Amino acid sequence: MKKKIAILGSTGTIGKNLINIIKKDKSKFKILLLSTNKNYKELLKQQRLFKVKNIIITDKKIFSFVKKLKIKNLKIFNNFDNINKIFKYKIDYTMNAISGLDGLEPTLKIIKFSKSIAIANKESLICGWNLIKNEFDLHNTQFIPVDSEHFSIWYSLDNFKKNNIEKIYLTASGGPFLNLPKNKFSKITIKDSLRHPNWQMGSKISIDSATMINKVFEIIEAKNIFKIPYNKLSIKIHRDSYLHAIIKFSNGMINIIAHDTTMKIPIFNSLYCNENIKQLKTSDINFNKLNNLNLKSVDYKKFPIDKILNLMPKKFSLFETILVVANDELVNLYLKKKITFVDIYNYLFKILLSKEMKSYKNIVPVNFSDIVNVKNIVLNKINKLVR
Repeated sequence: MKKKIAILGSTGTIGKNLINIIKKDKSKFKILLLSTNKNYKELLKQQRLFKVKNIIITDKKIFSFVKKLKIKNLKIFNNFDNINKIFKYKIDYTMNAISGLDGLEPTLKIIKFSKSIAIANKESLICGWNLIKNEFDLHNTQFIPVDSEHFSIWYSLDNFKKNNIEKIYLTASGGPFLNLPKNKFSKITIKDSLRHPNWQMGSKISIDSATMINKVFEIIEAKNIFKIPYNKLSIKIHRDSYLHAIIKFSNGMINIIAHDTTMKIPIFNSLYCNENIKQLKTSDINFNKLNNLNLKSVDYKKFPIDKILNLMPKKFSLFETILVVANDELVNLYLKKKITFVDIYNYLFKILLSKEMKSYKNIVPVNFSDIVNVKNIVLNKINKLVR
């Protein structure tokens, strides 16, 4: 029987990687749903290839345009409100590769219709973890993290209890400015910021890597997913991005998880999830990289991510949403050349340290609307700061 799947955000980097994996083993899968925001050409190309009967296009203008094409045997939706019309029973696997906070609501709506969900959306796991976790538990849905670091940890924890973890180290490449002196940060250009040394990624995640704020997000994700306090999580610089995580257990065992610098590996394994169906062709073990791991500590004077993490409350709250929304908007302003690279941190701290924002550290989101309300408050505050 074919494995029935849905891909949310199928036209992005993660989505296209998954599509390419499925393409090589088409007889094993049936795609029931694909979605995009604006990239309808790529979406329709995928739809024709796999004869998908349902697509979601969230941009209203693009949706109206595609709707007028009157494609046979295709149902086109503008949002995820009618997802119950698409699924009448639980499908086998869903990939959520929608970028930004827009990925949270679709996650919450599709959980009950999927046996397992692979999530590549950081914002969902940071801002709405308690809401997502409740849905997972309620509908007995398996959760698989897709971030290379978190997947590595999740994959290696089969034989160990989480309370036996003594320490987890997440690795970071350090981005394009690891060796750039701090006094030259004021001259950083957008083009420079997008030149990641190891990964080919979208603009937003590339800037987050350049500022290293992506590692703040990953620490928060790890705290949520694995129920581990911040004092058991740390970051080490590993320039080659070959080593993804190190787990130190209380029994003295140390797991070091490494794989090639490609997202195909966590995506492939989330799809097949230990099924003995197909092997992924990868290169041989790179012993040269293993012999030269050269792990280093983060230079917190250049990348003050420690100060951000120190501001995070121990318990889950709406303050995490403030961090995500503020950073997203500041990166957006930077890409529009309205602020400088250095301004991203400067404005971010102004937001996080404001008395108004600190009050949210003790408030837990009860529903998706709570997160949207805070998002609007943060965007309004940034709009007043950056004019």
